[in-house]
Amino acid sequence: MTHKNIWSAVDRIAAKMGLSCSGLARACGMDPTAFNKSKRVSKYGKPHWPSGNTLSKIVSVAKLSPEEFGRILRQK
Repeated sequence: MTHKNIWSAVDRIAAKMGLSCSGLARACGMDPTAFNKSKRVSKYGKPHWPSGNTLSKIVSVAKLSPEEFGRILRQK
C-alpha cells in the first residue's frame, strides 16, 4: 500500500459517489479542503497520509465493506 494508492482510492470513491473530493470530505463531516490534492504533500515534499479514522469515515459514508475498500485500493 502506497501513499499514491490510498489517495487514488479516495479519488475513485468520490467519483463513484458522484462527488468531488471536497464533496466527499463534507459528506464525512470534515473540512471541504481536507482531501485537496494540494494538501496531500507538504511544501517540503513530505507525504500527508489520511488517518485511520479518516479512512474509516470514507468507508462508512461510501457504504463499503472492508473487502470492497481493499479492491479499490488495489485498482490501478
